[in-house]
Amino acid sequence: MLTKQELVSLYQKRAKNYDLFANLYYLIGFRELVYRKQAVAALNLKTGDTVVEIACGTGLNFSLLHNAVGPSGKIIGVDITDKMLEQAQQRIDNHGWANIELIKTDAADYIFPKGINGIISVFAITLIPEYAQIIENGSRALAKGGRFAILDFKEPENRPLCLTKLFVFLTKGFGVSLDLAV
Repeated sequence: MLTKQELVSLYQKRAKNYDLFANLYYLIGFRELVYRKQAVAALNLKTGDTVVEIACGTGLNFSLLHNAVGPSGKIIGVDITDKMLEQAQQRIDNHGWANIELIKTDAADYIFPKGINGIISVFAITLIPEYAQIIENGSRALAKGGRFAILDFKEPENRPLCLTKLFVFLTKGFGVSLDLAV
């Protein structure tokens, strides 16, 4: 597992082209957008709800989240990497969204607002050493009926180890390592 500083450095460098590289995984059959849609749907968000995205990166999920909460809802994107947040802000500006707040902080230090309707983390929370603390703190902040959706990597059962090692090799540039997959 990368240290926090190594992770920040990695994503500072990847920020400008992150979306392009993330979309290239479709070429090997990884249906990232399908999985993202499923994670957002699992939140069961309604118009006017408030949702927090942990490690929001460039804001790839903002369109899906905005469709779920509408312009009267609120999206809070939390990320430790300012270059990723710059890309997220550019996405917000390009779409003219007025209901998205970006917060630059370590997710482990983030204080969730009480009574939020949903929390989501996509391909990120297992990169954060304090992930259990984040899940605990976030869960306490959820409104009654609120949901916490985590979409992340795990080594599949009954799959050849060579396929897992290949996937880890292909995603190493995003900080993924074999110790995270088990």
